[in-house]
Amino acid sequence: MIKIPTVAELQSQGKSPEILFWVGCAGSYDDRYKNVTRSIVKILNGAGIDFAVLGDEESCTGDPARRAGNEFLFQMQALSNIQILNGYGIKKILTACPHCFNTIKNEYPELGGKFEVLHHSEYIQELINTGKVKLKKGGEFKGKKITYHDSCYLGRANNIYEAPRSVLEQLDSDLVEMERSRKKGFCCGAGGAQMFKDAENGNKEVNLERADEALGKKPDFIAAACPFCMTMLSDGVKLREQEDKVKVLDIAEFVEKQQEK
Repeated sequence: MIKIPTVAELQSQGKSPEILFWVGCAGSYDDRYKNVTRSIVKILNGAGIDFAVLGDEESCTGDPARRAGNEFLFQMQALSNIQILNGYGIKKILTACPHCFNTIKNEYPELGGKFEVLHHSEYIQELINTGKVKLKKGGEFKGKKITYHDSCYLGRANNIYEAPRSVLEQLDSDLVEMERSRKKGFCCGAGGAQMFKDAENGNKEVNLERADEALGKKPDFIAAACPFCMTMLSDGVKLREQEDKVKVLDIAEFVEKQQEK
């Protein structure tokens, strides 16, 4: 069993964590993405990082509400979170979700929530570069073909392109780029609250278009760094009946499997 302290537990002991791990809705409730949460926790524990979670006090950042046009609900959710975070004196936040990352980093400050926010791909790269996380040589990814999908909220919205690629390059794998990548990356089809509504009329689902681009590179693995992207790409791979040949993994899962224990 993985034991993670809550900020409330630490505060009752007169302590405060160096980093708050913002788990997010997907990391808490989505069965597939819970594995990513576990991988991140194992990476942090292995690196000896002082961190904690909010636990039951964590709520949705309000990103889906704002993207869907419900500004009132967004501000209610955001202000509640900010009050809790400020109440605990939180300064540094780590999250695996680019939607949470973008909202807390860029939209909470105007409501009084000013924090240093890191996406897990950035932080894992930092841990590798500083030697706190060491990767085993060889392993199951050596020589394997991996193609990385840029999350819109990580890439175009926040200019984070190199960190996830740098992490993947540490695996001795063959990193291949899709034609539409980096600033010209193509959406997985979930952003802007599209994940929670019925598809609009068209000839092809957006996630299937993107999955086809990825599968066209004949990869062994498709790498993602966002729970929305992981869901949409996984669904596309399944629709093409390629799930037995091509696995969709998060950046953290690659690293956790290769991390020296």
